Amino acid sequence: MSGIVEPISAIITIILINVVVPILPYLLSFAAGAMLFVVVEELVPEMHGGKKSHLGVIGFTVGFAIMMILDIALG
Repeated sequence: MSGIVEPISAIITIILINVVVPILPYLLSFAAGAMLFVVVEELVPEMHGGKKSHLGVIGFTVGFAIMMILDIALG
């Protein structure tokens, strides 16, 4: 039952294709922001819990920085 939303949304998107395509970058940015929120809200606090808490935070920070550098460099 939880998957019933996907075909319904696909049909609505097909019907409204002329409206959805121009705002697609904004919708994808919202989805990316939601994923980052989940990472920061759920995973980062758990990285602080163990003995090597700084290693997890540093790894996350370095990975994020590399991702942003590649995004800017490769456009």
